[in-house]
Order: sequence, then structure tokens, then C-alpha cells
Amino acid sequence: MKKLAAVSIVGGESLIGREIREVLEEQKVPVRLTLVGVDEEAGTLTEQSGEPVVITPLDEETLRRSEVVILAGTPASSERALKLLRARPGGPATVDLTYSVCRAPEGRPRAPVVEAGGGAAASKGEHLIAHPAAVALALFLKRLAARFSMRRVSAHVFEPASERGQRGLDELREQTISLLSFKSMPKRVFDAQASFSMLARYGDDAPLALESVEQRIEQHLAGLLAGTPGVPAPSLRLVQAPVFHGYSISVHVEFEETPDVNALARALHCDEVDVRAGDLEPPNNVNIAGHGGIAVGAITPDRRHPGACWFWVVTDNYRLMAENAVAVIRSLLAPPAGAV
Repeated sequence: MKKLAAVSIVGGESLIGREIREVLEEQKVPVRLTLVGVDEEAGTLTEQSGEPVVITPLDEETLRRSEVVILAGTPASSERALKLLRARPGGPATVDLTYSVCRAPEGRPRAPVVEAGGGAAASKGEHLIAHPAAVALALFLKRLAARFSMRRVSAHVFEPASERGQRGLDELREQTISLLSFKSMPKRVFDAQASFSMLARYGDDAPLALESVEQRIEQHLAGLLAGTPGVPAPSLRLVQAPVFHGYSISVHVEFEETPDVNALARALHCDEVDVRAGDLEPPNNVNIAGHGGIAVGAITPDRRHPGACWFWVVTDNYRLMAENAVAVIRSLLAPPAGAV
């Protein structure tokens, strides 16, 4: 019987932690999971594959027993885990989905779905999973660049509440209920009315600025597109949308020559890109839920600017991140070339 690799998930009960557990199970990756919690989470009971599981406290011994440690909790829990791991080099590989590694010089955004060779080779160390909006745009633009020359790209990225974790989902739901009940709204996450509203920025007292997320997407996208010829640096605008899950992205592309819409659809089509062109209903963040990759539709020539087109791109943010994380985990656990 094949030995199961020891993998720990710090924050296994978070939204992204649960998504990773689901993808690992769906893909039948041979791992033995340990769910690691912090403070009040430790010692509580949950379930994995239909079996009861006790959440293990976050300590150095637990992490050191693992071949791979997945950071899927809060930035604070990730910082604590990284401190323990970095105290003794040569330990397990780290796969970070909380953007904590990016503060270190060795942090590089990873997205095997857009990497040459699918990210087949991975060495131990710290692996930062790229922001899902950056991955979606990189996948879209790399497909286009393989067939067409682009002059200019701009995109409006519509952020779901789930990117702020369970607290973001809870606040959007509570705000909606409060508004319909004519009660005061909670504003702990957005410090602004996110329900029934589009936000270009959060309130001054929000724990995270929307502008900082926009900059992270730009940085990760630049890293993913590095070395790809024919892709101009996209101009981005991030907007908080009153939706629970899924990114929607309106992309405007100016081409060097006027392209045929059908040719654009054919260029985009692949296993990771579901193209809904012609009379097909454009994708949306609801019908993409639970699906990997991205979906593209509403490919429309710009009536005012010949040679330019509009595209509508959507993706399930957590599924896209989880599938890229699991691809990195698979490469980390793969036996060395030539091993029997």
C-alpha cells in the first residue's frame, strides 16, 4: 500500500481550507491530513471524509511532522506558523494562500495553470499561491497572446465578499438583513455599506484597504505574465461588488489588427477556459460556482474603437486557488525523477 504523505492545513476550517480539503478528496491525492487550529479552534471536533477529526493545536512539533504545511487561516496564524517553521530551516514545504509569504524576498506567486509545463517541478521552500483575480487574468491574456498582438488592456475587477473570508460573508448578509429591517448596519469589515452597493474603496476604519488588494493583484499578475511576449501591462480597477462568491471581470483589449470574434473564441478555448460565445448565455459568478478554471463570454467588438473588444471573464475564486494549491502540493509530493 502506498504511504500517505503527511500534510497539515493551518486553518482547515476556513472557507479556503475547506475548499482545499474538497479538491484533495476529489482528486484522490494520497495524503494524511492534519487540521491545525489556533486558540479556541484547537481541540474542537470537525469531520473529514465522513469521519470525526479533532483540530490539532498549532505548535512546532505538529508542523515538523508534515511534508507540506498549507497556510489557509488568518494572516496572524500564518505568521505564527511561518515563525515556527523558519526557526529551524530544512523543514516541510509551505504552501501559502493567505499572502503572508509575499513579505519575504523568496515569495513568488505560483499558479501552475498558467506556468510553463503546468508547474511540474517544485522544490521545498515557501510557495505563495497567486491571487485568483491575477490567475484568471493571466490565463485569459496568455491564451490571447498566443494568437494575437495586443496594444492595450484594461480591466474592471469585481470583488466578492468571500475574499474577506467568513467575516466578509457574514457582514454582507447582516447588512442586507439590517437594511431590509431598517436597522443599523455592522461595518466591521468594510466600514461602508457593501450590501446593495458598489464600492471603489472601503471606509477609513476598515482593517484592509481595497487599494492594497488592487496592488496585490497587479503585482501577482505582473509576476505571472513575466516572460510572456506580446502582453502589455494591464490597467486595473478593483471594485467591491455586493455578491458573496466569484470574481467577475470586464476586460477591454485593443489589438494591433481587428480580430474576428469567432477567432478570438477559438484562441481562448482550452480545458481551463470555458468559452460561451455566440448565442450562448454569458457566464456569471453563480453558474461558475464549483467549477475550475475560468469562463469567458459576451465577446463584443467595441463599436467606437475598431480593433478593440470587450470580454466578460468569471471564476470561482476559492476553487481556482484551491486547484492551483493542490497542483503545487502534488508536485512537492511527487517522487524525484528516476525514482522507483
